[in-house]
Amino acid sequence: MNSRKLLWAIVVLALCCSMCAAQQQSKKMTNQDVIDMAGLGLTDDVIIDKIHAAEGTDFDTNMAGLKALKDAKVSDPVIRVMINPHPSPVAGAPAATAVSASTDPDDPMAPHDPGIYLMTTTQDGKRKMVFIDRAGAGREKAHPGFFSASRKAEIPGPHAAVRTASANPVFYMYFPSTSGIGDERSISSPAQFSLLILDEKKDHRETATAKVHAFGGISYGNDEKKTNLFTNERIRAYAYKVTTSASLKPGEYAFIATTTMAGSATGANVVIYDFGVDGR
Repeated sequence: MNSRKLLWAIVVLALCCSMCAAQQQSKKMTNQDVIDMAGLGLTDDVIIDKIHAAEGTDFDTNMAGLKALKDAKVSDPVIRVMINPHPSPVAGAPAATAVSASTDPDDPMAPHDPGIYLMTTTQDGKRKMVFIDRAGAGREKAHPGFFSASRKAEIPGPHAAVRTASANPVFYMYFPSTSGIGDERSISSPAQFSLLILDEKKDHRETATAKVHAFGGISYGNDEKKTNLFTNERIRAYAYKVTTSASLKPGEYAFIATTTMAGSATGANVVIYDFGVDGR
């Protein structure tokens, strides 16, 4: 009799463990959760906050998963966060490094206004952080063609004001705790930016951000041939060190993020921070 009770106790315990494991698994956020939130009309910043607050994620970001997300009108900023929900901190650094007590504006750990900064070196060898002014947040412009029309983000002027001679520049991005860089609350992570080389025109620079097809449909995204990969390291709360994955050739560049209006009938807003690389 005692052995039978023991057997039932083992069976019940196994069932409880199985149910707990299933509950734990169900807490992980999936592609369908994101698609459902997008279908409710929630803004990107709300969806991104939910991703960051999730106890775990189980996102499918393979080609099939990405296609399903785009078919469901999930925006690129949200997809970028799904690809990298929790950027890795600097190796060996505490998970939440405190703000430095330093007031040196050229110390990356010191408090800084939100935005993107380029680390440069002065003639006497000292480091100097240069703030990159936001180049624009205007709407994309349509450029008609015979079979399709492209949407391009245009930046006034042939050259960026902030320049570097380094082919491997280092940047720092600072985000406020309550909103994203600039006026767009949906921008809260370096992963939401793309680093693009710009086409240089006589009086402006430009880059394609979407293509409108003649027989219907819009495909969003940047030209892969003009996209430069970069990595980001979290140096403290809301602050990241950004480095390019490969050397940059001389030319005009920009960090560009599409805002929450991407895919709307009125077109997408873009947030742009531009800089130039000069040959030595």
